[in-house]
Amino acid sequence: MTFFKKFFKDIVSKRDSEEDDSFQVTHKKPEFHGTIAPYPNFNPRKDVIFLEEAINSRNVDEDTIISVLVQRSNEQRQEIKRAFEADTGKSLADELKSELRSHLEDVVLALLMTPAQYDAFIIRKATKGFGTNEDVIVEVLASRTNQQIRELQEAFKEEYGQTMEEVIDSETDGDFALALHAMLKANKNEGHIVDLALAKKDARELFEAGEEHKDIDISVFIDILTTRSGPQLTQTFKHYSKISDVNLPKALDMELRGDIEDCLIDIVKCSWSKPAFFAERLHKAMEGHGTCEDTLMRVLVGRSEVDLKKIISEFKLMYGKTLQQCILDDTKGHLEKILLGLCGPN
Repeated sequence: MTFFKKFFKDIVSKRDSEEDDSFQVTHKKPEFHGTIAPYPNFNPRKDVIFLEEAINSRNVDEDTIISVLVQRSNEQRQEIKRAFEADTGKSLADELKSELRSHLEDVVLALLMTPAQYDAFIIRKATKGFGTNEDVIVEVLASRTNQQIRELQEAFKEEYGQTMEEVIDSETDGDFALALHAMLKANKNEGHIVDLALAKKDARELFEAGEEHKDIDISVFIDILTTRSGPQLTQTFKHYSKISDVNLPKALDMELRGDIEDCLIDIVKCSWSKPAFFAERLHKAMEGHGTCEDTLMRVLVGRSEVDLKKIISEFKLMYGKTLQQCILDDTKGHLEKILLGLCGPN
């Protein structure tokens, strides 16, 4: 099942109760949907010994390195880094970088960064050198919380000596740049109250700015899609489908082209379901000939302590096979082992 088949099925199958002007989305105590949890009886000094022995063995013991890192939370890995430097006088990242190669090196170094540092690294990689990877920039900004975006900007400035705004201005332009700047404001409503009157108003404004407008008013789309909460936008999508012959993603596809189209559609996808959005990303990385290892690494590392369990479940529902089996089919060696480790117990 493609993302949009799933999206459309959900939109048309649910009927809204409109007796009240607003309602609150059920908000329980946050559950943990990551695949990597804090390791019980954690002892950073012991892990330092394990890692030092693995690094200094005659042939680097990649299996031990993988076993330790994928079974420790990010916070615990930061403690290991500090303990390693205190005990050995060396940087753990530098030591591993000198001994590991290829994609295993990339994943290991990513695991040693804080989430904000890793997001900054991803953006830097997407904007450095010849060409810009617009999809990756949007993926990060559309899927992070306001606080995560603020922390990303701080880490980016600290690590690379530039602001995110400066990079976006130098690497992008036009409506696409406006959308990225809007997301960088980290001004999305993250509450759980859904305003039905606002959802109807927004749906009408989006319809008039797009399908009923000779020249699409992109500012209306950017403003609404980058400031409303996920539950609020979901309600807006439902109302849009009632006043239009097509759903909102289809309307965007009809009215827009290029980076801004892809950007706004990805915002819509993330607002409706981040797990489905990332499941689709992972599937595309492995379908057909060739595998995009960068996408596999980026998503599995970045979501391993957020919602990777949900992504794995969504992947199975959407594509009829497990993410783990696809990884087994498309990767090999130590990369396969560390990616499967990030997926958690099968």
